[in-house]
Amino acid sequence: NLLDTPGHADFSEDTYRVLAAVDSAVMLLDAAKGLEPQTMKLFDVCRYRQIPVLTVVNKWDRPGLEPLQLMDEIRERTGLEPTPLTWPVGIAGDFRGVLERSTGEFIRFTRTAGGATIAPEERLSAAVAAEREGDAWRVAVEECELLDAMGQVHDQAGFLAGITTPVLFGSAVLNFGVHQLLDTLLELAPPPAPRPDLNGAPRPLDGPFSAFVFKIQAGMDSAHRDRLAYVRVCSGVFERGTVVTHSATGKPFATKYAQQVFGRERETIDLAYPGDVVGLVNASALRVGDSLYVQDPVTFPPIPSFAPEHFAVCRAVDSGRYKQFRRGIEQLEQEGTVQVLRSDLRGDQAPVLAAVGPMQFEVAEHRMAGEFSAPVRLDRLDYTMARRTDREWAKVLDRESGVEVLERTSDGELLALFAGNWRLARVQRDHPDAVLELLVAASS
Repeated sequence: NLLDTPGHADFSEDTYRVLAAVDSAVMLLDAAKGLEPQTMKLFDVCRYRQIPVLTVVNKWDRPGLEPLQLMDEIRERTGLEPTPLTWPVGIAGDFRGVLERSTGEFIRFTRTAGGATIAPEERLSAAVAAEREGDAWRVAVEECELLDAMGQVHDQAGFLAGITTPVLFGSAVLNFGVHQLLDTLLELAPPPAPRPDLNGAPRPLDGPFSAFVFKIQAGMDSAHRDRLAYVRVCSGVFERGTVVTHSATGKPFATKYAQQVFGRERETIDLAYPGDVVGLVNASALRVGDSLYVQDPVTFPPIPSFAPEHFAVCRAVDSGRYKQFRRGIEQLEQEGTVQVLRSDLRGDQAPVLAAVGPMQFEVAEHRMAGEFSAPVRLDRLDYTMARRTDREWAKVLDRESGVEVLERTSDGELLALFAGNWRLARVQRDHPDAVLELLVAASS
């Protein structure tokens, strides 16, 4: 199963939640931009969840940084030791193919029209590559010799332990290197492992069926208002039609309508195994992080709420539709579309919506109007970061300029919101003992 996360433009909390369902991750780096802020946040979540990371340097067909410079950046900023499996022949913008380090062979790419199909590959010996590519091949060989001397060679144990990251070079838009990526995933990516339950006891893969919800997607079909819960199978065999138990409520849940999703395409799925992802239709009772099981009860650890960086006050355009407004806000929070924050000062009619990415606000606004018939007005706030605090310090922090403390309604956590790093630094300087805990994937 390959799970694609929302990209930089539509970054959202779902980007992080998907990482709760995977056994390893593929990180795409832009050859020209290197490690972008959003990429770093994903690396941090992978580190937090101890997920092995395979890195792909993308867009090598365009002008970019030197490959050795990119390796230094990966090492210095992520703490992972890059161990390239392939090395580019030709500078960024003059991509001719890659040197495969394990064989010393040259994999030569041939462009296809618009990258519509996987680029044809031609394997050439080092001698032929030297004759055809000249200086470009010589430079690639010399740089690989330098990598060898520095010990930057793939180590499977180090990869699985989160110490190293294998690196590939390619160009997704031209379909250069896609074949190597898929082959590498099959060869190196770890298989599903027993998932620990809430008490830390691993659920055996061959035990009775169990799964957890990592994403809720609703509003995809306005005519039917369907709601799809994406679950990852953790143990046993999923059989469509089986009645499973919803751990949070103890109630039965029917799995008659189960689907496999590929982009916008859906097809019925009858069987699934550990590591597989199943979409359960009409899952109105399920929430992100919920566990499902057959026979032996199990509850898996909840998926954490991630650090929001965008905040907006939400008000109903029509005060006469407050009932619909409140129901809509509650459902969006339950689905994990946005985080909902409140305080006595702001009141329930003007909750603060918090999001990892601004696209979450657009989704919330669209669904409030179309699905709940309760159009809203969102007024953006100047806050850009949040820290967890306690009730004692909340009273102190609330008196600070550029700071506001709100309660997250989903779990009762108190979040102190700050209007920028400078404000946070000022408060920490004035109150060095203040409880200000980092949230998962927070900007430091």
